[in-house]
Amino acid sequence: MSYQMNAGAVRRFAKAMKFGAWLQAIPNRLTPPPFRLLQIGSAFWHSRALHVAAKLDIATILGDEELEADAIATRATSNADAIGRLLRLLAALGVFEETAPHVFRNNKVSAFLRTDTPGNVRAMILMHNSDAMSLPWYEQLEQGIRQGVPPFRLSHGEELFDYLDHHADLDSLFSEAMDSVEALSGDSFATDFDWGRFERIIDVGGSRGSKSLAILKRHPELVAIVVDRPQVIAEAEHYWATHNPGGIERVRFQAGDAFTTIPSAQGERDIYLLSAVLHCFDDETCTTVLRNVANACGQTGARIALLEMVLPEVGADVAGASFDMQMFMASRGRERTLREWTAVFDASGVALLEVVGLQSLGNILVLQPKKSVAAIDRLT
Repeated sequence: MSYQMNAGAVRRFAKAMKFGAWLQAIPNRLTPPPFRLLQIGSAFWHSRALHVAAKLDIATILGDEELEADAIATRATSNADAIGRLLRLLAALGVFEETAPHVFRNNKVSAFLRTDTPGNVRAMILMHNSDAMSLPWYEQLEQGIRQGVPPFRLSHGEELFDYLDHHADLDSLFSEAMDSVEALSGDSFATDFDWGRFERIIDVGGSRGSKSLAILKRHPELVAIVVDRPQVIAEAEHYWATHNPGGIERVRFQAGDAFTTIPSAQGERDIYLLSAVLHCFDDETCTTVLRNVANACGQTGARIALLEMVLPEVGADVAGASFDMQMFMASRGRERTLREWTAVFDASGVALLEVVGLQSLGNILVLQPKKSVAAIDRLT
């Protein structure tokens, strides 16, 4: 029986995404090549402008008001002329709206920079544009491409997650940014997959557990264990001590990681969730992680759900190709095609049962240890 829910809506979403990619490619066809290259070559101007607006928290300052640049600058402890020019650029890009000369307000886009907007992506903007994450792009991308080494490692002398272990501010921002991924993917991971067939989610690398909580809200019979690095778990417990969302009483936090400590499955109604975990790793590391999870499944019949992007074999869109380059910059990971994923699964001793479509950029790949699959086949 398929785990797919809302199949019609997922198909319509996929068609809409293809149409959107076609629209997005129009500038490539209509803009004269020299101007198109200049647009791409200066795109970092826009990124840095957005970062500063997020850092100054201008969207929250504006709230539901229309304010002159002078008033915004006063509240943001900044220069009025410079604020006006910054917001004029962002308004031209569709972020904020200029309603009169030097008068600005939020629009539907800038609203998602407001700290009081549920699902805002401010932390994601701040994280990606932080010095630690942006310097490798500027300083070491060429050498990284020449050597096949992550630019992050060339800039900082260590892997991203090792760096996070002793940079608490960035680690906290990283966790907050990962929680905000839900604003990009929506809640389709919770609605387009049949979680009702399970009793317990073991959320490996689950950060604060926001994915598990979104699922638990829709399935009151479910419970979850969130497993992550000790400092992430400590931060999550501290965070939820001051927040009380529905379902938190059914979540237990446990220090561990995908390489060593994974709770064992208790039966076939357990499911391991790894959300955007494996794309951080090379194939060899992915194989190690999946073997550990498969060992934790044992012969119980438990399933594994990978929430990951699946790139097309040819013709990836801008979003998919961009995420893949970000993974190259920061880690030894990558976004993978289905053929590349299957090669990893074969090396890990797990079988791909189904690729569940979502109304988002990702998919859920449903796996089971091959030993369990073979045992089920013998019984049937």
